[in-house]
Amino acid sequence: MGIFFAFLALFSWGIGDFLIQRSTRRFGDGLAMFFVTAFGSIALLPFVFREMGFLLDPINLAILFFTSAILLFAGLLDFEALRVGKIAVVEPIYAIEIPVTAALSWLLINERLNFFQFLLIFLVVLGIVLVSVKNFKHFKRAHLERGVWIAVVANLCMGAANFLVGVSARETSPLFINWFIDVFVAVAMIGYLMHSGRAGKIVQVWKKEKRLILAVSFFDNLAWVAYAAATIFIPIAIAIGISESYIALAVVLGLIFNKEKLVWHQKIGLIITVLAAVSLACFSKF
Repeated sequence: MGIFFAFLALFSWGIGDFLIQRSTRRFGDGLAMFFVTAFGSIALLPFVFREMGFLLDPINLAILFFTSAILLFAGLLDFEALRVGKIAVVEPIYAIEIPVTAALSWLLINERLNFFQFLLIFLVVLGIVLVSVKNFKHFKRAHLERGVWIAVVANLCMGAANFLVGVSARETSPLFINWFIDVFVAVAMIGYLMHSGRAGKIVQVWKKEKRLILAVSFFDNLAWVAYAAATIFIPIAIAIGISESYIALAVVLGLIFNKEKLVWHQKIGLIITVLAAVSLACFSKF
């Protein structure tokens, strides 16, 4: 079941990431984040209504708030990195999430992987970097590029958030942790939109982009729930190693719908990512 949920997260994130790009270009990052989390807050509520007892446990409550805050902080930094930096330089940094999540799982909850699993996770990271990099000339002075260090911090935090979501899902439930995060982020974003004077656009954008909003919200929330569910059955490092391969799927969708072209090393990266993710699933007996 864990492998199934990890691949469900992979496909949902692949589609969701493709739709998020369209959403942010049409109505901005803040509104996109609000709509996705507001959707999850409402859609998941009937499924977690009887689990509200989790909020009475101080330890669970602290974990939930900490996880939500880290995820919100990482998301805001991620959007800022994309805003001020070059996408070609910032995107490959996303691969940092995987080793950070794996390291935290090993150090803090003693989840052990064998050498072959470590090798496959490394190949997934390598494949993602190759797929994301369009031109290596950008990296001669990458450390000086605007947004690079913001992206590094964002993805270190996102790696921690991935780990915390997995731990929280085990302590509560996959649905409950995602509902709580959605409520936390939605409230924070409505406050931000009101402060920036953009709250009035919510109804206007909803009427104009309803189909896109529903689609991106459904797939993004499904991805997070599926990932959280996967961590209950398999080690967090394997769950993130498989599900983060969604970047390869996003590339394929870009090829099909945006008529994008890949250079030779991106094609190699795509093959490496797919084969490593499938192998990680096949050789992980969980």
